[in-house]
Amino acid sequence: MIDFHCHLDLFPNPSDIVKTCLDKGLYVLAVTTTPSAWTKSNELGMSAERIKTAIGLHPQLAFERENELPLFDSLLKNNKYVGEIGLDGSPELKQTWVSQLRVFHHILNSCQKEGGRIMSIHSRRAVSSVLDCLEKYPEAGVPILHWYSGSIKEIKRAEDLGCWFSVNPAMFKSKNGLNVIHNISPSRIITETDSPFTGENGNPYMPWDVKIAISHLSEIWKVSDSEAERLIWNNCNILLRKI
Repeated sequence: MIDFHCHLDLFPNPSDIVKTCLDKGLYVLAVTTTPSAWTKSNELGMSAERIKTAIGLHPQLAFERENELPLFDSLLKNNKYVGEIGLDGSPELKQTWVSQLRVFHHILNSCQKEGGRIMSIHSRRAVSSVLDCLEKYPEAGVPILHWYSGSIKEIKRAEDLGCWFSVNPAMFKSKNGLNVIHNISPSRIITETDSPFTGENGNPYMPWDVKIAISHLSEIWKVSDSEAERLIWNNCNILLRKI
């Protein structure tokens, strides 16, 4: 199983989560919200080949952590993965929009200068703006739109720009989420949880709960759970070979 977007360092017991991930043979991309969080998060999976740590600067923190961009650049040189980055157009973040754009442009430009990176991207209420930015940096790497919630029309534009999509169990609970997943090319989908920020009945999803998303995808694709998982692994292998 593959969890291509979770926040390992934000669990209360991250070492235990890592151990279970290893026991279950998961491939995990642990995203971070600030560059300064990367080192400690990376230590969690240093001995695990299938646990990777991405350097991030979350758009919700862009305004107060823009001064960490030099640290981001220094870490980027030896890191294949970037995330969580992007833009957030929520009304409560309107006053930080200019800072968000400045940070996102800087990150994309840095990734492009370094030859491209695999990027897990936040685009809530900002898909069009995220795609506009990606158009300006065509060599920044492989964009993965995490928990996509934009329009169906924008899916086509995103795919034309080379975007992939990571889908989580929470997306299958809403009409819009299901509609989105039905309209994404199956060859562009990988699984995620965004844990511990998603869950059920007051309990956060664990990385291995991507099995819920796999089960739903098997129904949509009209294949067995094992075949859906095989297709996700194949997608992931193709994705990783792009950088």
